[in-house]
Amino acid sequence: MQAPTIAGSAQPKLARGVRLQTDSKTGNSVLLFPEGVLELNETAQDIVSRCDGRTVGEIIHTLAEEYDIDPQMLDADVRETLGDLQRRKLIELV
Repeated sequence: MQAPTIAGSAQPKLARGVRLQTDSKTGNSVLLFPEGVLELNETAQDIVSRCDGRTVGEIIHTLAEEYDIDPQMLDADVRETLGDLQRRKLIELV
């Protein structure tokens, strides 16, 4: 699948009414929103937790440094995850 076209300079942030939280019963990260709950896998949690004013490019480079991986290998996964969350209206790109 081709990665969504999201500019490296875009700044993802949680959409209004959406919160990143840890489920008290399972310990898993979840996004809470008015219509429900979305349980995040570890990769999505690592990406969403960095949607704090950083650009997409900064998120990719931070994750690449943390996991000692070439940023180009992460690029498509990060953009695909952000694109999916944007389609679900859980994040906004500014």
